[in-house]
Order: sequence, then structure tokens, then C-alpha cells
Amino acid sequence: MALNGRKRMDDRLTTFAEEPRLITEPGRGARVAAIVEPVLAELGYRLVRVRISGSAGCTVQIMAERPDGTLAIEDCEAASRALSPVLDVTDPIEGPYQLEISSPGIDRPLVRRSDFDRYAGHVAQVEMLVPIDGRRRFRGELIGTEGECVRIRRDDPAAAESSEILLPIDDMMEARLVLTNTLISESLRRSKHRRARSTNGQEPHQPKQVDAAPQQGWRVSQRKGD
Repeated sequence: MALNGRKRMDDRLTTFAEEPRLITEPGRGARVAAIVEPVLAELGYRLVRVRISGSAGCTVQIMAERPDGTLAIEDCEAASRALSPVLDVTDPIEGPYQLEISSPGIDRPLVRRSDFDRYAGHVAQVEMLVPIDGRRRFRGELIGTEGECVRIRRDDPAAAESSEILLPIDDMMEARLVLTNTLISESLRRSKHRRARSTNGQEPHQPKQVDAAPQQGWRVSQRKGD
């Protein structure tokens, strides 16, 4: 029986890790993503975003998550230990850099189809690669996905425009949640619920988490070669 339970858990994590990101980064970020994604999957995490800032002595930020959308400080440390030697060997970034592992935070990026469904009812901000009806930036309440698109109820439609619009995910450059009181309240509620379930033995033990700053979440930094 225990083996069957373990098998179901492993299958669930595999499905979780295999859902593709639909909003991705170009250039150097894409090279780093291709290297780190399978390493994170082996640890039970999945990649959210790679962001490279600066040129000489740049910072390589790798944002990852667990199945519940969080990443504890212990997870960041484990990911850093696993990724650092792999990146040292493959060397996708020329010159020195600082590796930073971070959690998505509350106002997180939305990069997979399931992200837009999971956070339906919350406010998101989307920037498109190409204009739609003369606009590239949209903000409004997420309604959910429809096929390859996301439906949003806009905050500021023009007089002749419908309040709802379908935005193709493949044409999005960036999408993220907007920090609102409702989003913060739900995040705190979910955090308390997870701790209660862990305390009552209803789910496997999770690393201890502390409610971090909403915009930042957890971060662990390490310099190249350390």
C-alpha cells in the first residue's frame, strides 16, 4: 500500500514538472533555463523564470516552485547546491556572476497555462509582444484560460470596448499577479492551511516556512565557483 501511495506521489510530481512554460526568456536566459530545468525537476521543483541582470559581474536569478507554488529557504539552499556545480561545468554565462535562487513571491510571474487558472479571480498585468487593438499592456481580473488564450476582465476599457478580452498566451512577453489585499489575504490563508495540515499529519512534512515579504519571497545567493 505504501508503495502504491509513493507511486501516485511520484506520478503527480512528474506531471507537475513536465507542464511546459509558455512564457519564456530569450538568449542567455534560454540557455540557462535549458540547463537548470531538468536539475530542478529531479529535486521535485520546477522552473518559473530565469532573469539575468547586468553584464560584467551579472546576477543570474533562478525562480522556482514546489507543487503548492511556494519555495522555502531550505528548498532554495538545496537548489543552489545542486545547480551551482552544473552551471560551473556547462558555463552558459561568460565571466563572473552571482547565482540567486528565489521563490516566486506573492505577486508572482504567470508562465504556464495552469497559473492563469489557479489564480483566476485575482488581478494580473500582462504585456504583449504585439499590440492587440492598439495596446500592448493590459491589467484586469483573470477569468481563466480558453484554449490557447487567457480571458481578462479589464480595469480600464474604452467606452466602445468590451470589458473582457482574450489574450493569446504565445504572444505574451510577461504576465504577473498584481499585489492586492485580496491576494495577500489568500496567500496567508493558504500558508496557515498548509502548516495546519502538516502539523496534523495529513500531508508529508514540509520545510518550515516563514511568511516573507510579498514582493520578494525567499532568496539564496552564491557566487560563481563557490
